[in-house]
Amino acid sequence: MRVVIAEDAAVLRELLGQMLQERGHEICASVSDGDLLRAAVAEHRPDVAVTDIRMPPTHTDEGLRAAIDIRRDHPGTGVLLFSQYVETKYATRLLAAGSAGVGYLLKDRVANVAEFTDALERVAAGGTALDPEVVTQLAGAGRRAEELAPLTDREREVLSLMAEGRSNAAIAQSLVVSAGTVEKHVAAVFDKLGLPASHDHNRRVLAVVRYLRG
Repeated sequence: MRVVIAEDAAVLRELLGQMLQERGHEICASVSDGDLLRAAVAEHRPDVAVTDIRMPPTHTDEGLRAAIDIRRDHPGTGVLLFSQYVETKYATRLLAAGSAGVGYLLKDRVANVAEFTDALERVAAGGTALDPEVVTQLAGAGRRAEELAPLTDREREVLSLMAEGRSNAAIAQSLVVSAGTVEKHVAAVFDKLGLPASHDHNRRVLAVVRYLRG
């Protein structure tokens, strides 16, 4: 992957770059604020950008607003938010605009390097990678109850795990059911949400958008 990193903490920025380079990925640029992130993505057109949310000058939501701009201006570049905080105000806008190639991980909940790089690769490939806590807060903040009303509790549970970026096999393992059972639940979710027949990956992304958007 070709990666741009935006993180104002210099040590973490260097560690992320070193970690990804050791695994064969190219760091196109490593920057410290949202404006530099926008410029780096425009110049290098990376596969994915990793950005903190709170960066200079105000340390509020500069990184998140830059991520929204990147998804609008460079839809071929995936964006992985990597933060200590769940910011629902703009994150729902980021996901509702199209969650293909979007991730949101919390720094203190990433268990190991492999988990981070796996999530980054999914985002770069056009998938999603959302921390369960992010899913919970975004769904609670923006979910439209009437649209999801036809889903059973188990179908909502499956959809929540889909939003985290889990495969059918991983969902089956988490729920302790067969892969066939998960496939039936996923098909029911697609049907009840009125998602047209297409590539299953695309329908998974659309289902996640329906689940999270306001």
